[in-house]
Amino acid sequence: MSTPPPWGDTQLPWTIGQVKHLGSVTLGKMLQTKDAGQDVLAPYMRAANVQPEGVLALDDVKKMWFSPWELDDLTLRQGDVVVVEGGQGGFGRAAYIGEDLDGWGFQNSINRVRSKAGNDGRFLAYYLIALRATGFIRRYCNVVSMPHLTAEKLAAIPLPLPSVHEQRAIADHLDRETAEIDSLIAALERFIGLLQERRQAVIGHAFQGLPRSRTQLRRYIQFLTSGSRGWGDYYADEGDVFVRIGNLPRQSLDLGGEIQRVDLPPHVREGQRTRLRENDLLFSITAYIGSVALVGPGWVDAYVSQHVALCRLDLSRMNPRFVGYFMLGTEGQDQLLQGAVGGTKVQLALDDIRGLRIPAPALPEQRRIVAHLECETAKIDKLIAKTRRHIELARERKSALITAAVTGQIDITKGA
Repeated sequence: MSTPPPWGDTQLPWTIGQVKHLGSVTLGKMLQTKDAGQDVLAPYMRAANVQPEGVLALDDVKKMWFSPWELDDLTLRQGDVVVVEGGQGGFGRAAYIGEDLDGWGFQNSINRVRSKAGNDGRFLAYYLIALRATGFIRRYCNVVSMPHLTAEKLAAIPLPLPSVHEQRAIADHLDRETAEIDSLIAALERFIGLLQERRQAVIGHAFQGLPRSRTQLRRYIQFLTSGSRGWGDYYADEGDVFVRIGNLPRQSLDLGGEIQRVDLPPHVREGQRTRLRENDLLFSITAYIGSVALVGPGWVDAYVSQHVALCRLDLSRMNPRFVGYFMLGTEGQDQLLQGAVGGTKVQLALDDIRGLRIPAPALPEQRRIVAHLECETAKIDKLIAKTRRHIELARERKSALITAAVTGQIDITKGA
């Protein structure tokens, strides 16, 4: 059963062909880590270099061995389009090569499309970006387990065939319009960064009036642990909620993100040791050092990952939200980051959590500071959320504009 084309029942102004009519498709070379004799060590394009929305990320370059004839055949020139072949997160991502990449080759996680007879690779790249955004690529690959957009499948994708003149006019138009939208998105993202800096400053200011003396957190800890290993064996669609490191926010104290569940078999006796209670304080202790979260009602009885420290405080002496806010401020973040040790993978030990130094005013003063910060940060968070919504709308407009232009739903070639 064929996949319906992305333009639905709309009558297109152009004839319909396939990607192979616009350019030749070539799959890259399998990774080669050793010289087979007279080989050349050269940089190569891989899936990680092709990011969403047509972005090429060439700051992280790897090299492998190519024979001279392979390197001559697997070149990357201005006008080529590279398309990710496989992988759940990236298959179908496409990008236009805007300049010759002299001496480069490409791996077999990449298909290269080289335009024929003066066709414009920018048009093809925009078209493939639109296909992925509309979900066509996922349906077309009929994903069951590990998806692959093979060279054969890519070559057979249905494709409108405007004239070369029209392709260039459409690509020029989209270059201009998407650049403006991208500039707007970048400005909005910078604004969010300023708001987040403002949020941290507000938090830090709230603690400045307290005495400079600090007390180790261990004095107020009733229970401290981290989760067990091997949780990935029990991931399931139904069962108990499982808090992963990605559920800890970077700027606030509220847990969020995608919910993962685990279905524990009877022989696994995790018991209550790592089940969360309301007001438990969570710290990231491997990746994302500095992330802190407070357990709210919606996360009670969830299990916790081995990458997260579960800290249960004596509520009669210390307000966990007060501690959480302090750790989000500059002084708290400095302690967490300075306590992290390791080479490429930083981590905190549980004793680093015990040794955190915090202010310890009386509970009424802690509650006053928390109430003030909840009021002030809520205002900033509302503005951040509104700005993020504007970014989403801008991205939606960009995607709709690309789709409409490459499928002929708008005529932008008049006067071109």
